[in-house]
Amino acid sequence: MIDMAGKVAIVTGGASGMGQITARRLAKQGAKVAIFDVNDKGLQETAAESDNITAYRCDISNLQDIEAKVTEVASALGPIELLVHAAALMPAHALVNETHEGMESLFRINYFGTTYIVKAVLPAMIERGRGRIIVFGSIAGIALVPKMGAYCATKAAVNAYIEVLQNEIRKTGVRVHLVCPPAVNTPLVDQTMSTETPGSFIEAKKSGRLSDPEHMIDAIEKGVKKDQDIIYPKEARMLYLWRALFPKLWWKAVMNFEK
Repeated sequence: MIDMAGKVAIVTGGASGMGQITARRLAKQGAKVAIFDVNDKGLQETAAESDNITAYRCDISNLQDIEAKVTEVASALGPIELLVHAAALMPAHALVNETHEGMESLFRINYFGTTYIVKAVLPAMIERGRGRIIVFGSIAGIALVPKMGAYCATKAAVNAYIEVLQNEIRKTGVRVHLVCPPAVNTPLVDQTMSTETPGSFIEAKKSGRLSDPEHMIDAIEKGVKKDQDIIYPKEARMLYLWRALFPKLWWKAVMNFEK
């Protein structure tokens, strides 16, 4: 990704999926990696893989918890040079079946969790005049699908927040990247498959078309090395263009899976 040997990184969602892969790669490179998650088993198992990984149980939807853990990491490991924010939830429900409580909870995790963790590390980075933040938005915030309206809304909010932020702070020395991946074969998709799964996801899972997480991280690393503001790995760029240029065709295609 970038040279992080001897430097401190925080990876949220580090107990599974793409967050876990990223944490492993950074640790192998020699970075001091703090992983945040609420998956206690995954945290301990991941931390046990390397002396360079330290586990912190952290609720990404809780501002006080995030601020306390970020302070703890900085005190124990040193100044935070890199934040990789991958933590999220991805349940699927038709909007008529969504509850207000469920949607508010999803926004607290996916959107406000993003703003909480970014704001917790950003001031110190700006003060030092260096640092890097990589945030996982989603192509789902652009290429919308049925039964995922609430999730798509949270990711559209994340996409907007990060794109504005990266331009507002461009001259501070802190680099911010927005990653918009397609559906990836991780535990996050398992959440979707256990709820009111969109037909397109069922077909992708059945046909083996879900993206491989290791290949996805490879593509993201290339995007970071190229210093891209917004990274659309693998087929995400095609999905972005399809939705932007042919919205009626897009909706016809995704709704066909619901028959």
